[in-house]
Amino acid sequence: MAFDYEWEYSPRVTELFGVFTLVAVLGWLVTVILTAIHLFAIPAIPADAPVQGSIEVITSQWAYVLGIPLATLGGFYYLTTIGLALWWFDTRHPLIIKILTPITASGVAFSAYFVYLQLGVIGAICPFCMVSAAATVILFALELVILHQSATPSLSSMGSDLGRVFEKTNYALVLVPILMGLVTIAGLFVVPVLPLPEVVPFA
Repeated sequence: MAFDYEWEYSPRVTELFGVFTLVAVLGWLVTVILTAIHLFAIPAIPADAPVQGSIEVITSQWAYVLGIPLATLGGFYYLTTIGLALWWFDTRHPLIIKILTPITASGVAFSAYFVYLQLGVIGAICPFCMVSAAATVILFALELVILHQSATPSLSSMGSDLGRVFEKTNYALVLVPILMGLVTIAGLFVVPVLPLPEVVPFA
C-alpha cells in the first residue's frame, strides 16, 4: 500500500524495538506480581498489624485509584506499549512511533511522581515499584533513540492515513497477546471471589 510520504529506519531500529518489547513485558510482569500481592497477600495481614517497607508503600492511600491498585493500572500501560510495539513490527509504519512518544513520556511523568511519594512522603521504598519506574524510563529512552535513528514524516502528514494503517494490520498478531494479558489480570481479580472449598486440615 503506497503512501504520499516516505520514511527510512536505521538497521538498529528493529533491534531497539525488540529490546523495547522485552522491557515492556518485564514491566507488565512486575505489575502482575504487585497486583497479586494486593489481592492475595495484603488481605491476609491483620488490620492492626504494623507495616513497613514495601508493604507500607503498597498499602498507602496513594497506592489505589478508585479502589483499583496502581499496579493494575500500570499493567494496562505496559499492555498498551506492548500492543503498539507489536503493531509496529506488523506494519513498520512510523505513525506508531509518533504515537508511542507521548505515551512513554507520560509513563515517566507518573513514575517520577510515585518515586517522589515513596522517597519524600511515605519514607519507604517498594522494590517492585522501583523496577517498574526504571522500566518506564528505559522505554522512554528507547523511544527517543528510535526517533533519532529514524527519518520519519511529521505527525500531521501521517494522521489522515491512520485508517489505511489499520487496513494493513494483522489483528491476530497484535491483539491476541494483549487479550491474553488482559485475561491474566482479570483472572487475578476473579480468583479471590470464587466459591472455593475450604481447606480441610489433616488429622
